Amino acid sequence: MGTLSYDTNFKADFDDRVLAHLQIVIGAKLRRGESFHFSWKNEQSVGHGRTTVWLHPTVPLVYSYLGSRPPAINRQWVEALMTSANSVAGLQIVPEPADVPVAEPAAPLGEPAGLLTGAALPAAASEKPAVRAAR
Repeated sequence: MGTLSYDTNFKADFDDRVLAHLQIVIGAKLRRGESFHFSWKNEQSVGHGRTTVWLHPTVPLVYSYLGSRPPAINRQWVEALMTSANSVAGLQIVPEPADVPVAEPAAPLGEPAGLLTGAALPAAASEKPAVRAAR
């Protein structure tokens, strides 16, 4: 379970795999200087409601992962999340598409795997996602 910390006084826990995909989408939007809403359903432990935050490029944002290895990135999921982020409602966690190839992180182990550099951003819709063999 990883943690998203925003503006030094707000923290939310997400599965490392979800958090890695969110980092790609949020990073792409903020890198372009775009502000937007991000909403999710709360876990039962904090109530059954929803939380929404307004993400802005000037507000500090930290992604902390429990695991030491970056998860494989599902390009179709990134595209679905980006579509959500570009909607009027803002970014919402949509279910990961089932039975689709996933691409391994592009960087060697111990490096950010392009999550902050944009190397793992989705390919054009007409391209098939690249699948890299496990090491």
